[in-house]
Amino acid sequence: PRLAMMHGDRPLRLATRGSAQARTQAQVVAEALMAATPGLIVELVFVETLGDRTQHAEVPLHTIGGQGVFVKEIQHAVLRGDADMAVHSAKDLPSGVADGLQLAALCARRDPRDALIGSTLAALPVGATVATGSVRRRAQLAAARSDLHFVELRGNIHTRLGKVPPNGAIVMAAAALEILGLLPEIDEYLPSTPFVPSPGQGCVAVECRADDVEMIGVLASIDHRPTREAVEVERAFLAELGSGCSLPVGAHVTDGRLTAFLAAGDYSRHLIETVGLPDDHGRAVARGAELARSMHDRLQ
Repeated sequence: PRLAMMHGDRPLRLATRGSAQARTQAQVVAEALMAATPGLIVELVFVETLGDRTQHAEVPLHTIGGQGVFVKEIQHAVLRGDADMAVHSAKDLPSGVADGLQLAALCARRDPRDALIGSTLAALPVGATVATGSVRRRAQLAAARSDLHFVELRGNIHTRLGKVPPNGAIVMAAAALEILGLLPEIDEYLPSTPFVPSPGQGCVAVECRADDVEMIGVLASIDHRPTREAVEVERAFLAELGSGCSLPVGAHVTDGRLTAFLAAGDYSRHLIETVGLPDDHGRAVARGAELARSMHDRLQ
């Protein structure tokens, strides 16, 4: 195939983290690409990230690099030429695209909701412990149940499933459990309002070098336009808050409406708002940014 010739008659290399979830979702992307482009061969390249290297530590993710802690080394592998493309969970991506890269595909979104494992929310006893490393999830659960106690939760999915506190629960993305066939572990799906998901949650993103025209063309075959348009609005909301934003943030687009969540850093105050989006995509993205400015100003 012409693409293989352009890339030196070798398999295309797809960079990913080595965790079971990352490996599985990367394999799904590789198989979709090979199905869409006959003759294409894709192989996985495993990259260890800062987030992976600190999995053993009881250290909050937002204190070791914030957004991008699971993606930067993978992006560097593509920029160096060690790989042709990179696969990420879209919610792990910083709100701005890295210099030299292009967000060439946003795959059809899986279930965007969070899920409780160990107990339903209503069945948790007063003062129960919930394990999650996400400040957004803590803020949303604290708004629903101010009595809950929170502890850190790190490690790969199977490790986290083994860390359900006694008489407590852990919170995870339903999509991560779905891709590994672990949906039976779920005790309760949390509704996307008021438990607004992270921007891009449930979606797999694929990046390549911005000057790799052939790769951009190949990745267009797995880009899901409705998901892309929704996630771009969600990412515009996040981007408006600033790349260093460590506040609890949620943003989710469905049925032409954006629902957003923003809380104070100490979880003492929070806002949830839903707005209709214009049909024009550019105006819809701008509406996402406008809502972020409005909610941030009101939270001050």
